[in-house]
Formats: sequence, C-alpha cells, structure tokens
Amino acid sequence: MSSSPKALLEGGPDGLKQRIVPITPPGIEIRVQHGGGYERFKVTPRWEDTPEGSLPVYEWVAHVDA
Repeated sequence: MSSSPKALLEGGPDGLKQRIVPITPPGIEIRVQHGGGYERFKVTPRWEDTPEGSLPVYEWVAHVDA
C-alpha cells in the first residue's frame, strides 16, 4: 500500500477506468484527464473502505474541455 494520499472517484463517465487516484496536495477539487478534456470531482464528507485503505470520496461534477 502506498503512503501517498489517494481518493476514490464516484460518478462521471463509464469510460473512466481509474477510480482510485493520487491527490497532490489533498484539496477540495481534483481534475482527471479524460476524453480530450478533464473530469472535475469535488470532495465529499464521506470515506469508503477500499483495497487501498479508507479513502475520501470525491464526486463527479462536470466535464471540462481542454
């Protein structure tokens, strides 16, 4: 298990395969490159148990073109 902070992504496009992503630095919003642009996710107060430990859940907000 890595010691770098990670987040669990919830929602967004079906084609977004990576659902556990590094977050540097941890914040309130992250962007994940996908489909010629970015998917935006915002932090929630929820945490979920994953194979990589308990992680903060970030919910999908929108797609932003590059």
